[in-house]
Amino acid sequence: MPKRISKNPSDINQAAFQMVQRSVSEPEIAKSDISRIMSEMGRKGGKIGGKKRLETMTPEQRSQIALKAAQSRWGKTKKKPAKQRRSSGEK
Repeated sequence: MPKRISKNPSDINQAAFQMVQRSVSEPEIAKSDISRIMSEMGRKGGKIGGKKRLETMTPEQRSQIALKAAQSRWGKTKKKPAKQRRSSGEK
C-alpha cells in the first residue's frame, strides 16, 4: 500500500522546512478583502478628521462653511419636466 502524503510530516527536518516556508511566504489576500480593509481605514480616519477639524476652527469659519454647504444644497435649480405634446387627434 502506498504511503499517504500528510500535511504534517513525521521527519523533523521536513517539518522545520515547511514552517520556514510558511513564515517567509506572503499570504494570499483577495482584492475584495484589501478593498474592504482600506475603506474601513479611510472611514475611521474620516470620522476622526472631521472632529479634529471642528476643534481647530473658529465659530466664524464654521458658520462660513455651513452657509456655503446650505447654498450648494438648496441653490440648485430643478428642471421642469418637458410638456408632452398632444397629437392632432386628441383634445
